Amino acid sequence: MSESVRPLVSLDIGGTLGSAQGPGLAARLAAISPLGPKQARCVMRDVLHTAPEITDDVIKKVSAALGIEPTEFPTDLPVPPLVLFPGVVEALQQLSDWATVVTLSNVTCTEADPDRLLALLSPWVSAHFPSCRIGFAKPDCRAFWTIADSYQVPAATMVHVGDDWECDIRGAAAAGVAAVWLSHGRTVPDEHVLVEHNVLVAHDLTDAVQHVRHLLGTRNP
Repeated sequence: MSESVRPLVSLDIGGTLGSAQGPGLAARLAAISPLGPKQARCVMRDVLHTAPEITDDVIKKVSAALGIEPTEFPTDLPVPPLVLFPGVVEALQQLSDWATVVTLSNVTCTEADPDRLLALLSPWVSAHFPSCRIGFAKPDCRAFWTIADSYQVPAATMVHVGDDWECDIRGAAAAGVAAVWLSHGRTVPDEHVLVEHNVLVAHDLTDAVQHVRHLLGTRNP
């Protein structure tokens, strides 16, 4: 079977595969914005995470949206390295045995670091779809549809795995993509979404492997 018709799994990165060792650009901006972290992150999804490069115009738009001065916009920040969670490599090996695995992440162009991701996640992950490259940030349905279109499969046959309820789970559900939420011990935020969209819950990626396989079996007869 060719890779283009294999089952397709997309994975979030931060909080799903690992954690960044230090704050990046988005975290720094959220910390100084008077909007508060949650609203600041929502604003940045559209104006910062989808920008292919940081230009003067982007800095002005982001600063205005966040309520800060352009002079406060951090520049030349080091890219915080991603450290994989325990068991992630083994889980990726299992997933890649029977599915095409890609990443789908909301990330600024200063933090995408595709070369490091390639070194960390090859050969189990086939491709990376950062929001700054595809132009859409989760929970925008188009982020998920971009991956489906790239592999020429219906979105309804995909499975997405992530830890962010709004971006990963609500976004996938709206796009018609099956989803597995990584709870890391947290309580499900909305049982209605869980039931209506057949969202499965796992503690971490290791626990999610069998859930993914089950969903792929029901969506790819």
